[in-house]
Amino acid sequence: MKKEDIIFLPNPHLREKSRKIHVVNDTTRAAIDDMVSAAIDWEDSRPHEISAALAAVQVDKLERIVIIRTDFDNKENRDFTALINPEIVKYEGEILEDFEGCLSVKNVYGKVPRHSKIRVKALDIDGKQVRFKAEGFLARVIQHEIDHTKGIVFVDHIRDIPEAFFELDDSGELKPTDYDKVVNEGHLYDD
Repeated sequence: MKKEDIIFLPNPHLREKSRKIHVVNDTTRAAIDDMVSAAIDWEDSRPHEISAALAAVQVDKLERIVIIRTDFDNKENRDFTALINPEIVKYEGEILEDFEGCLSVKNVYGKVPRHSKIRVKALDIDGKQVRFKAEGFLARVIQHEIDHTKGIVFVDHIRDIPEAFFELDDSGELKPTDYDKVVNEGHLYDD
């Protein structure tokens, strides 16, 4: 898959709940490979960003699959870990605001509140159950991706907070954006 296979708001599929995977098989693993290819192709087109993660719905597959980059600090490391049917079993820590972007939301970033620690269960690429704790940026990324499997996009968390919306300038710095323009012309919401 290529970056062109990634869908964007206002595509209604991004607002739908994804289906649970009942059997992890070669079709599941092929979907994961396609997702990694699309994420890497997107990243290669962006000088200031990494592709931290991707949910299957973002390549128009309504299945509960997410991929998470194994090293957020090294753009040369292109390894991803797949989580199938991921669930947050416990939220912990404090709620912190930090910046998020999304491959399916063009040119909009937000300062989004998320829990600093979570406990997760999922299936791995072999269909075995895994349980783990995540904190910091990894916890934020996982919450973002699990939201996608529920039809939630990060902008939904900050919908009524104009000062939480940002854009990336040509030098790769985030700066406040025109909220009215983003909301009215950005097609972020259905109403």
